[in-house]
Amino acid sequence: MNRPKMATEKGVPSNSRVMMLLGQLERMNGDIVRQAETARQVTAKILHLIQTQEKSGKEVMSKGSSGMEVILASLESTRDVQTILNILSILTELLTVGRGRRVGVFVSKGGTGILFHTLLSASKEMPPSEELMLQLHSLLAKVGPKDRKFGVAARLSGALNVTVNLIKQNLQNPKLLLPCLQVLRVYSTNSVNAISLGKNGVVELLFKVLAPYSKKNTSLLKVALDALGALLKSKTNARRAADGGYVPILLALYADWHRNDARHRHMLIRKGLLVCLRNITNIKLGRKAFVEADGMRVLYNSSTECLPVRTLDPLVNTSSLIMRKCFPKNRLPLPTIKSAFVFQLPHVPGTGPAGRTYSQGPGVDDVVDESDDNDEADTENDTENEEDEKDQQSPNDDIETDLNKLHPRKGPGRPYEELRVYERFFVELSEDFQGFNFESSKSSSNTSLSSPFSSSVAPVRSPPRPIIVPTAQAFSPKHTLSLPGLPKDPQLPPPASASSPPAPLTPLQLDNIHVSKDQEKTEDSHIPTTDRRDRTLSPLGRPPTEAQTIEKDLAHVLERVSLDALDGVLPLDADEAHIGVKQDDVSVTRQIQSPLLLGGLSARRSGGGGSNWSSDCGSEGPEDEAAEGAVLEVPDTALLLPLHDPDLYVEMVKGTLSVPQYAEVAYPDYFGHVAPTFREPLLERVYGVQRAKIFQDIERLIHPNDILDKVVYDLDIPSCPVIEDDGESLKFNSQFESGNLRKAVQVRKFEYDLVLNSDINSNHYHQWFYFEVSGMKVGTTYRFNIINCEKSNSQFNYGMQALMYSVQEAISGSPRWVRTGTDICYYKNHFARSSIAAGGLKGKSYYTLTFSINFKHKDDVCYFAYHYPYTYSTLKMHLSKLEALRTPQIYLRQDVLCETLGGNGCPLLTITAMPESNSNDHICQFRNRPLIFLSARVHPGETNASWVMKGTLEFLMGSSPLANSLRESYIFKIVPMLNPDGVINGNHRCSLSGEDLNRQWQSPNLELHPTIYHTKSLLQYLAHIQRAPLVFCDYHGHSRKKNVFMYGCSVKETVWQSNISATSSDLQEDLAYRALPKILSQIAPAFSMASCSFVVERSKESTARVVVWREIGVQRSYTMESTLCGCDQGKYKGLQIGTRELEEMGAQFCVALLRLKRLTGLRNHQHLLDLESDIIGSQAKVVSSCPTTYVLDEDEPSFLEAIDYSAESNDEDLEAENERAAEVREHPDLLEQLSDSDNHRE
Repeated sequence: MNRPKMATEKGVPSNSRVMMLLGQLERMNGDIVRQAETARQVTAKILHLIQTQEKSGKEVMSKGSSGMEVILASLESTRDVQTILNILSILTELLTVGRGRRVGVFVSKGGTGILFHTLLSASKEMPPSEELMLQLHSLLAKVGPKDRKFGVAARLSGALNVTVNLIKQNLQNPKLLLPCLQVLRVYSTNSVNAISLGKNGVVELLFKVLAPYSKKNTSLLKVALDALGALLKSKTNARRAADGGYVPILLALYADWHRNDARHRHMLIRKGLLVCLRNITNIKLGRKAFVEADGMRVLYNSSTECLPVRTLDPLVNTSSLIMRKCFPKNRLPLPTIKSAFVFQLPHVPGTGPAGRTYSQGPGVDDVVDESDDNDEADTENDTENEEDEKDQQSPNDDIETDLNKLHPRKGPGRPYEELRVYERFFVELSEDFQGFNFESSKSSSNTSLSSPFSSSVAPVRSPPRPIIVPTAQAFSPKHTLSLPGLPKDPQLPPPASASSPPAPLTPLQLDNIHVSKDQEKTEDSHIPTTDRRDRTLSPLGRPPTEAQTIEKDLAHVLERVSLDALDGVLPLDADEAHIGVKQDDVSVTRQIQSPLLLGGLSARRSGGGGSNWSSDCGSEGPEDEAAEGAVLEVPDTALLLPLHDPDLYVEMVKGTLSVPQYAEVAYPDYFGHVAPTFREPLLERVYGVQRAKIFQDIERLIHPNDILDKVVYDLDIPSCPVIEDDGESLKFNSQFESGNLRKAVQVRKFEYDLVLNSDINSNHYHQWFYFEVSGMKVGTTYRFNIINCEKSNSQFNYGMQALMYSVQEAISGSPRWVRTGTDICYYKNHFARSSIAAGGLKGKSYYTLTFSINFKHKDDVCYFAYHYPYTYSTLKMHLSKLEALRTPQIYLRQDVLCETLGGNGCPLLTITAMPESNSNDHICQFRNRPLIFLSARVHPGETNASWVMKGTLEFLMGSSPLANSLRESYIFKIVPMLNPDGVINGNHRCSLSGEDLNRQWQSPNLELHPTIYHTKSLLQYLAHIQRAPLVFCDYHGHSRKKNVFMYGCSVKETVWQSNISATSSDLQEDLAYRALPKILSQIAPAFSMASCSFVVERSKESTARVVVWREIGVQRSYTMESTLCGCDQGKYKGLQIGTRELEEMGAQFCVALLRLKRLTGLRNHQHLLDLESDIIGSQAKVVSSCPTTYVLDEDEPSFLEAIDYSAESNDEDLEAENERAAEVREHPDLLEQLSDSDNHRE
């Protein structure tokens, strides 16, 4: 049904009064100049109707009505001032009500251009009509914000100059000045307009409008400040304002308004003044002018007075942002930002981070250069590092678009002759077991038979007795030194004896120290031995082998597997079985002698717990000698933790080679960690905490005399890192395996700035920390600031806490790491490095991680760590203890894959089930089992990867039916620690070569990256013999996301995420790569399918995951990322993750592999389809309670949550979010759209 021409809204007749008048006006448009009087009368009547009858306005603006076109045509054609005023009043009435949609209609009809045309015509009248100019500018101010082309149209039409001239002529006419400034505010949002207006002197003009505190014309002043703030976004205008001396004027005005606005009624004016200051200080000249005008003190004092009033938060936040930006950039308090430790490489690569570090001269790498002020670029938009630049790009920027690179290569790329040497690591593929007595192994119950398939390292199990680890100053006759496994070196000093005088000037090497009490047990450690244990294992029955029984077990167990339910690792005997991990305290104790020094260094601590320190730089008195005899009663964690033995750990440390030649054992690594049974929720962020910390930092500049600036620990003084004092300062130490703390500076009585050490042969990667604190007082709140963090975001802003280990608590029966710290936040600070040191990156600022702590015990010794430490010596101890769990039914072999740059061995494990007999069928089944290849800890700071690997290894060596079935299904090749050197020396990301080993998989160097070179060679050998692994998985940790998730490789999903065109043949792909993550999302409560990604990116082309997928041809090639923080979905939602959950994840991974075996064993295609629907169907049940656990294939994975930088802003370019502080506080878990391009994810 056709609608009439002058259609109106439903229920309103088309022949209404206003429509009739509009029709009359339309007929006059051809000759409106001659009928000026009639036009004046008609428009006056229309205006009256619209003002008095609401329905009249609806008729004009109704859909299908041509009323707006008629009005605009009349405005464009008339020259009569009164008619124009009437039409402008009509438009004002129409656009005031429901202006959102109506203004859009007005703009779409070309109304903006007609208004500019009318403005230019009116300006030619001398003098121009003030009322007409007032009406025009009022209407333009209403329309401008809704018209995206408003600024361009104003400039091209010449309206810009008309408005400016009008302002100049009416500075004393507030009535006309206000709408002109409102339009100028809109003009200034266009950057080209802003520069043009600045050249025409508008910046100086607006400063004439600004005035001290007054109750008059406040609206005018607010609009003028808005316009000035928009103009000052241009660096040219900001420079003009700074040169003109306007910064002190703005500060004086702000102080005046702050002082007089006691009732806070004019907060918007005060905010406008701050916005002008903020934009001027975006340039170096503006910051300099601000500091010279004592702006720091003015804003600090005013902000401090505003803090108690919550509604003034926008003022406080903007002031804080300005002060932080203007805080003079300082270099770190270090002689150089290169690592404090030096390791000479066999050859220095010409390119890469190590090459750049070596090529930089002294003093170049840490000087803040002129470019740090970013005078040429938009300071507000500068990113902090490469990761952030990638994050701010389009999500598709890093996706691989070369289809040739997206399809796996054929062939390993190396001749078989080169790879044959790796055949020795795959003995199981050719072993015939002809010399093995299977009958005897089946019947053995209380003893373990000799087997050629055991580790080359025999386990050591010592009965509980006092541990006495001698120092270089005092050896008892019973504790002599030996060099096991090493040839005698005539240059080494002779062993100390009871009668020989001490020789403290010649420190002993760790690897040369051996306690004789265990010598008889380990002197033949390099010879394959039988499984020697002081305790016996209970007999293990063989699991059911029928497929139906396995499927039945899986159906009942898979959906709710937890460490509590898995008996993969049993205590060594029935008595120990009653000491489960559910115990909070340990009642069984042992005696140890304190301190735990391995020799070579004099005692640096004395007294119980080692809390009182003495310098090893000065003379040693009798008190020090007496203190060494102190004996502590400590919990015997060996009885509680089946894989932990303090005696064995000390032995393992002695064989660990570190660059600093560590000679001390950290108490947590010695005692061990018993996971607490209580849950540790994510820390709720306290409102205003970050702002309070920032203000305390600013006080350092305002009140410099209050700062102590006292160095209490410094690794750059290697002879005496612990500085002597009067006992009023805390004592720090990080000289033990995996330790990282370079310097501690006491800035206030109870506040310390801490500086982390760079990775060796690097000048960055500051994230991992592990250090000891002692000398504390009870009832005092200490603040620790780690001041050289590099990432621009951290989970410490989202509930994550640091970890603390109390020696007093451990002695009392609770040896465990606990989440600790209050007032935690992470923000950009005033320390910086040069662009040269930063590798040419724009962002050079460091970030501060700050937290406060109250110690419970006086003179305690506490350790702090970024995450649960897991050292290389701990791994060696665990592997040795796992050997003790081996039964005759388990095939376990430990090999040394290679030697690292630092001289440490890289272990390689082979785990599977022994064949049932040496018959051809059983041997054939044994050899043809699919291979699973696992690796971990390529990044030393990702200790959670080792805890997940520990869970995997314990499950594989367990006695449960599931573990037996898993071993019978696969052959596992495992490299549990790809970067031993980095772990030992406290690195966060690199090896001793100063390079990220997970970026070397494409072309690893035999000398510089031996572990990667040989691991890749193992995989290339398997590809050559047509035995490529069914699954490859590299365990990692993720610092900026929650939950556990996987990254995989898919051609189809990569193409979907990019704009490249591809044929159907290019997209043919088996969905098998999704099966394992889907299974994990069903059975592992910490796993999130929604966070998984299968996109291949250019920045990841040299990672293990992509190289193994592309070059080795492993379709199921994954990186499994475990959060360092906690979970936001599933069973563990709202909780921080612990070792119990991480080990559980490792066990769940094994169970998922067993289910994967069942799925891949189904040959019928229909069964595969049923399986896929079964996976999705069963997952849908999880979705009902945990909606973020799973997304369908076509859904995008969700990524990082955005940092809460708004209400307590710590990034200059997010000032706009200050005005939305309340909204962000109500929704703190916003997601930030980051792709898998973060360099710290893999």
